[in-house]
Amino acid sequence: MSISVFLPTRKGSERVKNKNTRKFSDFEGGLLELKLRHLAKLDVDEVILSTNDEESIAVARNLEKDFPKLKIDIRPDYLASSSTSLSDLIAYVPEIIKSEHILWTHVTSPMVTHEVYENCIESFYESLRSGFDSLMSVTVFQNFLWKKDLNDIINRKGKERWPKTQDLEVLYEINSAVFITPKEIYKLKRDRVGDKPFLFEMNKLTSIDVDWEEDFKIAEAVYDKFKK
Repeated sequence: MSISVFLPTRKGSERVKNKNTRKFSDFEGGLLELKLRHLAKLDVDEVILSTNDEESIAVARNLEKDFPKLKIDIRPDYLASSSTSLSDLIAYVPEIIKSEHILWTHVTSPMVTHEVYENCIESFYESLRSGFDSLMSVTVFQNFLWKKDLNDIINRKGKERWPKTQDLEVLYEINSAVFITPKEIYKLKRDRVGDKPFLFEMNKLTSIDVDWEEDFKIAEAVYDKFKK
């Protein structure tokens, strides 16, 4: 079963300036360089960097000589703005992917290494044989959630006012690190997960996501501490 990687970046990051390509740890090409080096080690058909960002393209050009499976897709600006509908981008992806399955990932997950991707791909194929139709990475969340409108905890299972955290309802945060789905689902459902996704659990370190400036600093410190 063939699989392609879809890696989107865009110019004009609003919350973290130059998030994708500013220096990160020892990587002059930033989070994008780190992610491409992870993906270069995977046994996949192709890795599609889809972007409208000149700096992202420059980082990729520096690596493509030693990364023959890397392909650069110049994404239309209307599909690469802060106002772009995710549904429109999802509809676009199968048009540029040749493989049977799509692994969608982001540069903002620096602790997701090639070993993690390999585990995700293996789990995806196993999950298909078990009746699932896709895979989505998640982080277990089991802590107190307070809803202001109700003025109460919303994930308690019993009647005890302050239960132990381990007795709260188990929830799953979508950490956006990995989605693996057949291309056919993209076409038929205009979605990047199917009706029955397998939840691939990641620990808190692996699932670190860079969404704000402080996230960038935390991720860099964690990477420098735990990188091999």
